[in-house]
Amino acid sequence: MKTQIFFVLGPTASGKSKFALNLANKLNGEIINADSMQIYSELNVLSARPTINEQKKIKHHLYGFVKGDVRFNVQKWCEEASTKINYLVDKNITPILVGGTGLYIDSLINGIVSIPSIPEKVKIESDKMISNIGKENFYNLVKELDSDAMRNIAYNDIQRIRRIWEVNFFTKKKFSDWKKNKNKKLINLINYKILLFLPKRNENYKRVDQRTHLMIQDGAIEEVKNLLKLNYNTNLPIMKAHGVPEIQSFLKNEISIEECISKIQQVTRNYVKRQHTWWRSSNLKIFKKFHQFPNEIDINSINLDQN
Repeated sequence: MKTQIFFVLGPTASGKSKFALNLANKLNGEIINADSMQIYSELNVLSARPTINEQKKIKHHLYGFVKGDVRFNVQKWCEEASTKINYLVDKNITPILVGGTGLYIDSLINGIVSIPSIPEKVKIESDKMISNIGKENFYNLVKELDSDAMRNIAYNDIQRIRRIWEVNFFTKKKFSDWKKNKNKKLINLINYKILLFLPKRNENYKRVDQRTHLMIQDGAIEEVKNLLKLNYNTNLPIMKAHGVPEIQSFLKNEISIEECISKIQQVTRNYVKRQHTWWRSSNLKIFKKFHQFPNEIDINSINLDQN
């Protein structure tokens, strides 16, 4: 594989998408989505999907291609991404993967542990348990079940905590034991370079707060109204996307619009904090790390040919 593959990575609301557009222009590239919420067709505003004009300028892949009633997972994404990468490389087009979902990137580069698929009924069971005993008790319960797997996992990283419990419950084998198996690689990535943006967290939080207001102005409430009309199971990932539960509460007159905005900002800031922690502790080979926002970097000042 001679063509270079680029990853433009970092926390949400940092401005990766526009930087990737400039990079694609410079390198004759096309963009592949690596964000777990931007895959869903019903989430446009709340997932901050690239605009139609941006997608016209440069071809984008794996954006809005999955219906919200499909429980998409990391293996499915890796399979789709691998196919797109190979397709672009064969055409001598530079693949540029953009996103903030660390597990997607790590799994694509390092491979996936083969764990049996977890049935929907088990996922519903974990959802019920969290509702019944609360997040803190659930966190402590899972930590007792598999302390190795829970190492370095934050209390509010509920998706990863649920995954550990579900695997343990369904397979009767610890998640940490499954992780000891050899990873299955779907693609052999050799010529890749990671550009990681980790701006100051407090500045990142400010951008989150600003973007939340813009999302409300751009139709986020109407987007959630349309989503709710589809009557999807509330246990599905799309129904827990940042902004969906909060706007749903507003539409039920349970909270004011001001409270709704504040709650969206808070859950998103919490997510940004987890993203910063994840990327700082990641053992992925980083080509360039920036402590600025992408729009503060002159792309022509980066030596992309450096090894």
